[in-house]
Amino acid sequence: GHPTGGPSGALIGVSDIDKSLALYRDVLGYDTIEFNEEGNFADWSSISGGGGRFRRMLLSRSAEPAGPFAAMFGPNKIELVQALDRKPEKIFKDRYWGDGGFIHLCFDIQGMDSLEEKLKSCGFPFTVDSGTPFDMGEAAGRFTYVEDPDGTLIEFVETKKLPVMKKWGWYLDLSKRPQGKLLPKFIINALGLGRVKGGCESVKG
Repeated sequence: GHPTGGPSGALIGVSDIDKSLALYRDVLGYDTIEFNEEGNFADWSSISGGGGRFRRMLLSRSAEPAGPFAAMFGPNKIELVQALDRKPEKIFKDRYWGDGGFIHLCFDIQGMDSLEEKLKSCGFPFTVDSGTPFDMGEAAGRFTYVEDPDGTLIEFVETKKLPVMKKWGWYLDLSKRPQGKLLPKFIINALGLGRVKGGCESVKG
């Protein structure tokens, strides 16, 4: 087989799949239902709590990935899972942003203002908004959060400035880049040249 470059999607537990589609399908654009099934699933039988009855819906996008980093991130999918025979406890209960482990899903986007209007009109206003680009020294961007109907955190990042090769003083200014325009492949490749290898993880430099 071929090694993967990272996750190709996410699985999100929800209390009501149909209600959750208002965000994941209607706003975020996961408009293609690849499967929608109910029952007991053999592939979950060895997972703790996986022996119950569930509804599972796998969503993907019909539109091609767009934006400067689309060639690096590629297409992805979201699977929504609803327990049918019990009321599960939220895995994020009593947890805070910044705790260890996965606690939210993040999307790289362009056009934060238009996204804000669309989210607001669909009942998902920003709960956090950095406002003007948040300067982190070597990188800068605008960061926002919304919550899905069950309170799961969704982050949106509109990148404005990004280091490509710090030792050469090469930084990428995305603030005036046309919306939807892909970054050239040589820049995508250059973003990987600055990674620092150590142990089992790579950190972008």
